[in-house]
Amino acid sequence: MSWEEISLGDAIHIKHGFAFKSQYFSENGKYVVLTPGNFYERGGFRPRPGKDRFYQGDIPDGYVLSEGDVIVAMTEQGEGLLGSSAWIPKGDAYLHNQRLGLVDEIDGNLLDRKFLYHLFNTRPVRQKIYGSATGTKVRHTAPVRIYRVKVKVPPVSVQRRITGVIDGYDDLIENNQRRIQLLEESARLLYKEWFVHLRFPGHEHVKVTNGVPDGWSFQTLEKLASVVMGQSPKSEFYNENGEGLPFHQGVTGFGLRYPEHKTFCTVTKRLAEPGDILFSIRAPVGRINIANDKIVVGRGVAAIKSKLGQQNFLHYALKSHFFKEDMIGGGAIFASVSKKELFGVKLLQPEESVVRLFMDHVKPIDKQIDILTRANKELARARDLLLPKLMSGELAA
Repeated sequence: MSWEEISLGDAIHIKHGFAFKSQYFSENGKYVVLTPGNFYERGGFRPRPGKDRFYQGDIPDGYVLSEGDVIVAMTEQGEGLLGSSAWIPKGDAYLHNQRLGLVDEIDGNLLDRKFLYHLFNTRPVRQKIYGSATGTKVRHTAPVRIYRVKVKVPPVSVQRRITGVIDGYDDLIENNQRRIQLLEESARLLYKEWFVHLRFPGHEHVKVTNGVPDGWSFQTLEKLASVVMGQSPKSEFYNENGEGLPFHQGVTGFGLRYPEHKTFCTVTKRLAEPGDILFSIRAPVGRINIANDKIVVGRGVAAIKSKLGQQNFLHYALKSHFFKEDMIGGGAIFASVSKKELFGVKLLQPEESVVRLFMDHVKPIDKQIDILTRANKELARARDLLLPKLMSGELAA
């Protein structure tokens, strides 16, 4: 079987996005304005529920994306994002914004669309795109630079067999991710039902005064939890080869449920233990997830642990309280929150018997989320090992 070397410009055309006006951005609506933040570093479409911005202004023709469109990050808004590609999961929902390139023409005799999507996310192609980019602080590319990238590709029939293998892994990962989202949503809805709407077991027999059931109270986070505020060591103590402990600053790799380890640190002082709640204290303030390993926390993160042995309950209490980002904190350039401000946050503390009953419900949910997350990590590792071997022809599909 022969592989042919082509320039990407021989097979595709890339269309620039439209500069949608920020004054028409909204927290709700029909169309999401996509940004490089909607890409994973490794490639793939990244939904951001609660963080995506919608558009309420006039939309020019040709800038509503269709299901199966391939888009490319033309600006390195976050580390490693330049050249990342995403596959649009559904049509009539997303807008083709500036800083994104849309592959609007593909020569089907040379490239399969799904193969192209995976091709963009291979290391050799990403390195070539990065190497030809311009800019010092923020790197940018352009269609003409992408067109010059040379790749070796097999016949289209083989390309489709390759994508079938890779998509099998992606489908399993996506299915597990949907299950994780449903599980977490069920726990959050249970918390809301019991502790926001106060329809907890036995509520019919409990007196409520000024919105608080008898025996319940509002308590400060200082009383409910111990908090470790992060502090960043000097840059010479960081590495990406696994030396020391995983290090998290607060934004990059923060993840939706657990952090994604990329940077490590040999100074192991300000630590989060497995199960600690991670809370971002610098812009954006209020992102919440959970440490699944012992990690070093940087100055953008606080590690929170319940003093009452109610970690699962405290996690959902904080998620409910900080239902959107930057609800607390100040700063002229970007939002941040001090330990004093964080300690002063007041949360509703129910009677222990009700909390224990709630945790009996959510602990199995949290355990299942952990199992599915670990399964996805292994699936992604296997896929990422296969991807370059299949895409280079080292392994036959």
